[in-house]
Amino acid sequence: MLKSTRLLAVLVAAAVTLCPVFARAAVDDKPADKSAEKPAEKPAEKPAQEVTTQGALDAGGQHILYNAVAGTITVGATDGEDAQLGTDGKPLSDTDLAATVGAAKDATQAPAEARMFYVAYFKRDANLEQRPITFLYNGGPGSSTVWLHMGSFGPKHVVTDSDTHLPAAPYRLVDNVNSLLDVSDLVFIDMPGTGFGRLTGKDAGKAFWGIDEDGHAFARFIARFLSKYNRWNSPKYIFGESYGTTRSAVLSNMLENDKDIDLNGVILLSQIFNFTTDIDAAHANPGIDLTYELALPTYAATARYHKKLPQEHPDLDAFLKEVEEFAMGDYAHALAKGTDLSATDKRAIAEKLHEYTGLSVDYLVKGELRISGGQFEKNLQDDTGDTTGRLDTRFSGPSLDPLSEGSDYDPQSSAISSAYVALFNQYVRQTLKYGEGQTYLPQADFSGGFNWDTKHNGNPLTMNVSQDLAAAMTMNPKLKVMVNGGYYDLATPFYAAMYEDKHLPIADKLGSNIEYDWYESGHMVYVKDDCLKQLHDRVAAFIKGTDAGNQ
Repeated sequence: MLKSTRLLAVLVAAAVTLCPVFARAAVDDKPADKSAEKPAEKPAEKPAQEVTTQGALDAGGQHILYNAVAGTITVGATDGEDAQLGTDGKPLSDTDLAATVGAAKDATQAPAEARMFYVAYFKRDANLEQRPITFLYNGGPGSSTVWLHMGSFGPKHVVTDSDTHLPAAPYRLVDNVNSLLDVSDLVFIDMPGTGFGRLTGKDAGKAFWGIDEDGHAFARFIARFLSKYNRWNSPKYIFGESYGTTRSAVLSNMLENDKDIDLNGVILLSQIFNFTTDIDAAHANPGIDLTYELALPTYAATARYHKKLPQEHPDLDAFLKEVEEFAMGDYAHALAKGTDLSATDKRAIAEKLHEYTGLSVDYLVKGELRISGGQFEKNLQDDTGDTTGRLDTRFSGPSLDPLSEGSDYDPQSSAISSAYVALFNQYVRQTLKYGEGQTYLPQADFSGGFNWDTKHNGNPLTMNVSQDLAAAMTMNPKLKVMVNGGYYDLATPFYAAMYEDKHLPIADKLGSNIEYDWYESGHMVYVKDDCLKQLHDRVAAFIKGTDAGNQ
């Protein structure tokens, strides 16, 4: 999830991590900031490789006994270097170590390695070949997976069922009756350089912080995990949120074509594949009017929620269908005319936009009918001095600068982040018995930058990984994809996700392999209890319908 900074600021310069390189954090979950540690210049003393504890939970109508394993798996920066590592993360022999480090005076000259932190939950006494396993991660890029871990399907759940800023500690952590442990084992993975993971070796940040570099690290982690826990023949799923969906597109292709690992399903939450249509960076990409068209349904849902529309619309779904038809019809046609649009027609379109967004006609005309995400967030409730949330537009907070053009912060991120970080730090040490004396990094420090160059393109404004998922679906025509999104997510609008997937370069018959599920929540749909239950029930049904023998 993208959380607090602006994507453009981080993309050009990482939950919820949907982030950052544009002026506003664009994607998922907790965007990177400057608070995290830099890659270690000297190898730190490694903690216990893993710690196993036991727990019990009532979820999905079952009483579930489970083992929880918190630990790290070390991966190399290349397949060759990775193959030289044992399951303990050390070179396979002293000979390998000598060949790897050579005559270097210290370990900073050794090949780069990433020690990646994870927490895995295994149902006890399960048949490993029939028991599905799901790998989950947040995005940013630069975010740990604290948000999905503590908010969605883990055995514990942070209580956040409101659209207002939570009171300060103590926060509430409860048993998660919507844990996905009723249908799948779960592995929550922190990206390299976050959580209790650390980077070591020469140019470690460069080796792991990039679109393809990150994807390869996760692919190697998953392959190592399958070997370590004897899960090669289990039904396998990946679940990514925000930039985690970008990662999932890249990762699914790498697993399929580099690792010969067929996935049973790819589950996407708050999707962004095509950064060309990022509403946060809309003004930095002139001429791409599709951005505004795809964000309009989210603007409309938000204005309706805050009662800013000139008339009521009791049926949300019917209202959004109406807005979608206008967005791709009259609105798209008007924007396509550019400077040829007459003043009369421009005002007519502005009046219609006023009906759908609540923004004033004069403001819309002044903005040439094109309003960025930050401008909408700042101006929708400007009459009350409030800024509207970005990750979840149901949230509001006092504006930092009443005279600013756009929003200066995200009220949703500010409202819940402290609860997630505080409760995870307590839970991992007290319950999982891991991390004593260590610092947990919620996000990475991309002080050396994040490499947006891929085999396809090299500009975050034009980065598009749709063809990666398309390749995986083509190579594995039985692969099923589930797309989830919130109506009130302005970091990764739901209608943009649908548009992306309806335009994947795949055979028409493969389009039926994709299902779409929307929720009356935001980027982190699970912060709302009834939406978490819906998410659980739908994902559980998806897994049951795609595991062994059901495809």
